[in-house]
Amino acid sequence: MDLVTKDLLINFLFILLVLCLMQILYMIKYTYRLEHVRDWTLSLFPIISLILCMIFPVYTNEHFIWDLRWIPFVLGGLYGGYKLGYLLIILTLVIRYIQGGDGFYPTMVTFTIMGFVIIYLSKFYSKLQLRQKVGLTTLLTFVGLSFTQLLSNILFNYKFTLEFWLVLTVIHIIGMAITTFLWEGIKMNFQVLQKLIKAEKLQTVSHLAASISHEVRNPLTAARGFIQLLSNDIPDDTRKLYSDIALKELDRATEVINDYLTFAKPAPDREEEININEEIQHAVNVVIPLATMNGVEIELSLLDEDYFTKGERKKFQQCLINIFKNGIESMKTNGELTISQSFHDGHMKIDILDEGVGMTQEQINRLGEPYFTTKEKGTGLGMMVSYSIIKSMRGAINVKSEYGEGTCFTLLLPIIQSKSYSA
Repeated sequence: MDLVTKDLLINFLFILLVLCLMQILYMIKYTYRLEHVRDWTLSLFPIISLILCMIFPVYTNEHFIWDLRWIPFVLGGLYGGYKLGYLLIILTLVIRYIQGGDGFYPTMVTFTIMGFVIIYLSKFYSKLQLRQKVGLTTLLTFVGLSFTQLLSNILFNYKFTLEFWLVLTVIHIIGMAITTFLWEGIKMNFQVLQKLIKAEKLQTVSHLAASISHEVRNPLTAARGFIQLLSNDIPDDTRKLYSDIALKELDRATEVINDYLTFAKPAPDREEEININEEIQHAVNVVIPLATMNGVEIELSLLDEDYFTKGERKKFQQCLINIFKNGIESMKTNGELTISQSFHDGHMKIDILDEGVGMTQEQINRLGEPYFTTKEKGTGLGMMVSYSIIKSMRGAINVKSEYGEGTCFTLLLPIIQSKSYSA
């Protein structure tokens, strides 16, 4: 294998490497739900391929430079449309001008003309079948390459050996065919991933609908039954009892709806300054009867300063109560729920440690889903709402747990000010 063939194959490896990077970016975008990674960032890959091919070319003499730039140039223009097509034309001419030599002039003519042809064809390219796409890309590459060689011969009497012509043309055509197949495969994979994301969202909606209907139907059915009983001839004290029960069931249905609205619209209705210490103490006072009933002790350790954050007080209370309640219910008798605070780098850190059954890593990863729960009876509504509330306060929830060893929920909240307790 001669040096020209080796250098051209190295060019092709650059193109394959960039295609692999594009596939990796697609997977990362899907796995981590990186919505800020837009489709236009994928246009960087034909640009990178073109630059690498032109930086490491095949020199035949001091004036003429050959490489596989046609492959990223053609594919980038067809897939990227007119914006990327114009950019690739400019980039090719600038780099080739910097490299110097008489070969710049055939490059200027051929890449400009072919660039406009490719931009025009990009309007129809996406509608073609795979076989037609491969045929079109290889044809454009062959025409562009032949046009460049013809102009070089006419303008500068540049002669090619038959061996060089065959090697250059064959590697271009085979490389373009392989790259087109790979690019289409990557594109199809990403479309499948997008469909999976859409399917997951639809599944979430279906679970939410089922959960809402289940949670709301029960109290409404109970309220309807007691209201029907009120039409019977019953004593006044029984009538009052039935009325109270019906009202409580209606209130319960209202609370369920409000919880789902909190998830759907986590942003606070009115943002206010929240004294974190006071809200933790309030939430602890609320769950103390539940802890006593379950034989659980609560160990509370607060800092000697009042720290404030922004959010909606009632929703923050709801979040703390949900997490405290889950910790208590996860433990058997004689357990301990430890709540502590620390301040670091402008954020309040609240650690909530229980001695419950713990969770596996798979369960931790699914926390906050509207239909996932580790309880025998439940819909995961409490944790779903808690995650939404903390997110709306520009905070975060981190969870560490080992199955059988307990769980630690860590809330991180931004601090706006603090006030020392007066002596």
